[in-house]
Amino acid sequence: MSTKTYEAVTPHKVAFLGLGVMGYPMAGHLQRAGHQVTVYNRTPAKAQAWAAEYGGKSAATPREAAQGASIVFCCVGNDDDLRSVVLGDQGGFAGMGSDAVFVDHTTASAEVARELYAQARSLGLHFIDAPVSGGQAGAVNGLLTVMCGGDAAVFERVKPVAMAFSRAFTLIGAPGAGQLAKMVNQICIAGLVQGLSEGVNFGLAAGLDMKLVLDVISKGAAQSWQMENRGKTMVEDQFEFGFAVDWMRKDLGLCLDESKRNGAPLPVTALVDQFYGDVQRMGGRRWDTSSLIKRLRKS
Repeated sequence: MSTKTYEAVTPHKVAFLGLGVMGYPMAGHLQRAGHQVTVYNRTPAKAQAWAAEYGGKSAATPREAAQGASIVFCCVGNDDDLRSVVLGDQGGFAGMGSDAVFVDHTTASAEVARELYAQARSLGLHFIDAPVSGGQAGAVNGLLTVMCGGDAAVFERVKPVAMAFSRAFTLIGAPGAGQLAKMVNQICIAGLVQGLSEGVNFGLAAGLDMKLVLDVISKGAAQSWQMENRGKTMVEDQFEFGFAVDWMRKDLGLCLDESKRNGAPLPVTALVDQFYGDVQRMGGRRWDTSSLIKRLRKS
């Protein structure tokens, strides 16, 4: 259980749409921080279970969940999932009152963020794209890093509430900038994990005590979050730590699509994306992203 300490803030009536491995604990932190939370999930039983655990309310549709909320948070799977809970007669926008804010934590495209920002403005609403980094552990512990795109004044309204589940909640720039920053994050992670995989596999093949080696080199220039948190579990052939290969491939696809638009070459990212495809074909769709080493050790 998280030991998060919450700052005293004015209680808000909020909604949370999407109760996956990230959204479920994020919504829980909002409730524990003193806000009145109504949740929606595509599988109603999960929303009902959340309400029973945290004491908030569940709703049958995104529209119902959003009614009366000053801020509607969301964390779903992809662009299409996002549109399905935002738009339409039963979508979140339909239930929101004038001047309410929709904060999207889905890792999605910058294009859909800009699209929904414009749609929100046309309805007298506000939209912030706010993808997160920190994985399932960060969500459970309320220590996510959140990268935001949108209007500064709206961001400032949301930030004190969102700090219930955040370590850092930062405005990067205009609508879509949060999603672009998350792409930078995923590009960097892809290269780091492949390099770590090759290093660990090389050391094992050389007969080294790789746990000792990782202890030593993590105190030097090779240090990274991935090395500190995944290096030894890679040595132990353990890959059950939350952020799945399927999700990473979805994210890297967004990066590669955006690179075609902005002209920035991503040769290593494209290669690592193919390597993750190999891991999927090995049966590792739900292994975590450090499982890249499996394709090196499969023989």
